[in-house]
Amino acid sequence: MDLGIKNKVAIVAASTKGLGLAVAFNLASEGALVTICSRDKDNLKSAKLKIENETGIQVLAIQADVSKDKDIEQVISKTLEIHPRGIDILVNNAGGPPYGMFEDFDIDTWQSAIELNLFSTIRFSKKVIPFMKSNSWGRIVNITSFSVKQPQDGLILSNTVRAGIIGLAKTLSNEMAKHNILINNVCPGIILTDRIIYLAEERAKKQNKTYDQVIDDMNEKIPIGRIGNPEEFSNLLVFLCSEKNSYITGTTIQIDGGLVQSIF
Repeated sequence: MDLGIKNKVAIVAASTKGLGLAVAFNLASEGALVTICSRDKDNLKSAKLKIENETGIQVLAIQADVSKDKDIEQVISKTLEIHPRGIDILVNNAGGPPYGMFEDFDIDTWQSAIELNLFSTIRFSKKVIPFMKSNSWGRIVNITSFSVKQPQDGLILSNTVRAGIIGLAKTLSNEMAKHNILINNVCPGIILTDRIIYLAEERAKKQNKTYDQVIDDMNEKIPIGRIGNPEEFSNLLVFLCSEKNSYITGTTIQIDGGLVQSIF
């Protein structure tokens, strides 16, 4: 299926590993002109080489911390230097906040979580929407977590901050629909990334279990019976970014192998 995104300009935040890399790779595979960013210079280099070597699409790689406004501004400006027509696709993504309970965190840690996850989404969206409006076309997809539908013990920072993204996206999708800018959220369940490995290690320590026992527990909770992989996650997200998605906006969709038990 031709998704109609060849030569569309796409920014994928936090995109050198895991879910972000899978999304950037699949967008490039469809012919999109992709900008990737990360704080880690070595990860940027390896991700750029992987995508370019396997897709033939030239990738713009920019070192950036998405919790900092000046870094986001740099990602936008450098993308526009190469692609002055504007930005068509934005995938908001950021690493998850630390594992822990309410009393584990001071106000500074709360502030950092808000800057990393919520404010990065606000800042990126605010900077790209004017270009999307001028082109009467845009797709924004926010990567959140299944915890926005089924809050998880030990993830109070994520449960709280990512829920704010859902409220933002729903309201913004209504405001932008008349400009043909479609905005959606995708909620990964248990997908095998560094984040899941970290959470499994932390839970193993707190629950006095081995890492393998925690992974087995995760598998048992998923109706499909296994942890997902990043490519499975990215397939839907790339569709939501495409021309083929012309009528889905304001939604929050989990990609979780049936993990979330809510009917909504």
